[in-house]
Amino acid sequence: MTAQTILPANTLSSGFDVANSCRFDGSTAFMTKSPSSNGSTSLGTISVWIKKSARTQYQTIFQSIDDGENYFRIRFRDDNRIDIQSDISNSTVLLKRTVRVFDDPSAWYHIVVKLKLDEGNNVDKVKLFVNGVQETSFTDVTDLTSTSQQFVGAGSDYAIFVGKNGAADDVYFGGYMAEFVYLDGVAADPTSFGEFDEDSPTIWKPIDVSGLTYGTNGFYLDFEDSSNLGNDKNGGTDLSETGLAAVDQCTDTCTNNFCTLTNATKLTDATISEGNCNVTYGTASTRRAVFSTIAVFNGKWYCETKVTATSQTSVEMNLGISNTYRPEAIGNALVSNNGFTVSLFPANGSLYIGTTRDEQNLGNLAVNDIVGMAIDMDNGTLQFYKNGSALGSANDITTGDSDDGELYPGFTVANSCSSGGQTFTAAHNFGNPTHSLSSAVSDSNGFGSFEYAPPSGFYAICTKNLAQYG
Repeated sequence: MTAQTILPANTLSSGFDVANSCRFDGSTAFMTKSPSSNGSTSLGTISVWIKKSARTQYQTIFQSIDDGENYFRIRFRDDNRIDIQSDISNSTVLLKRTVRVFDDPSAWYHIVVKLKLDEGNNVDKVKLFVNGVQETSFTDVTDLTSTSQQFVGAGSDYAIFVGKNGAADDVYFGGYMAEFVYLDGVAADPTSFGEFDEDSPTIWKPIDVSGLTYGTNGFYLDFEDSSNLGNDKNGGTDLSETGLAAVDQCTDTCTNNFCTLTNATKLTDATISEGNCNVTYGTASTRRAVFSTIAVFNGKWYCETKVTATSQTSVEMNLGISNTYRPEAIGNALVSNNGFTVSLFPANGSLYIGTTRDEQNLGNLAVNDIVGMAIDMDNGTLQFYKNGSALGSANDITTGDSDDGELYPGFTVANSCSSGGQTFTAAHNFGNPTHSLSSAVSDSNGFGSFEYAPPSGFYAICTKNLAQYG
């Protein structure tokens, strides 16, 4: 058996390219359809590529449901294990809950559930695969004994949900989905959807699925139509959308993984949302930080942040880069004992460079302002921009303890935010904006979408650019 590798950074130069994904916010977004006729009651396959953002809540990936007592579902638990469950008349007839946890907010996972209920061995009636390898270790197991179940065919009495539990309004999926396939009447192996790379045999990558047989109620979601994200590429009935918009079409995919923020090390007073791109700071009493999922070591990189809301009168909210991947260690000097930070101080536009405050009076940040950062790791500089115009001169990022030269785009919040219950909300754009753009400019390699053009030679932080320029 080939060992599996998750995809925190798929840098493969060849193979089938997945252009788009769909971003689910974890609280309102989902898709659904109600089949008009019965499909197969014994054979089916669900395949989807997933990048999680939510980590400590139940999240439904797929559900076929009649009511709260009769359903089939695939979900992440709040402990980040995957479980597959079916209840008939409120009695569990199928349960497989993994021993392994899937908790990496930077990784793309490929999940395949194969349903072959006419299999003689009950253990083999329902199989789960992650990144091409079958999961065989489960904490809880109830093997299905029946050879036929209506939930498989998602017939006329059943509704299909993607990204939501059809019987509970609080169980939504948070993160990104790509290449969502449901085969009705076909029990397919993972090799119908992906393959191990010839040159990097531990890396599981997608293949073209357009030629598969989808069956009566099957569908294929490639998310390439931003005006109709529920479009069935197979030509069947489209899925209806709730809580989704054109901006939720993303180029962050299993073949080009984009940087986001990580909730693995966020401060308790921060709320991260919209696929880990938006952050809201509340009334924190100590200075803490939220960092990105991808550090940069060399090359030239560009990202933007839009101020979406603030009640600050003296914002001690700092936007910049840091080499300290320990938010709990950041003190009043913006750095830990062995850290280094270059940050913009939004209240008056001053800068912190390491532990030194540089009073340049670059101007306050207001709602709708967009701050650009051009991070030049080759020459050791960081240039801030406000609404497309440079803020002062480029800042030296070669001093201080560099932790082997890795720097993370990140945010810090100061203890003065507790004064008067002040808050600050920002939308981070590493190339997949959560807000509408008037210009939608990509980098010179054709990746990312920004309000303002990245400086010449600077690129969006994504794995295809990292493989070429980093």
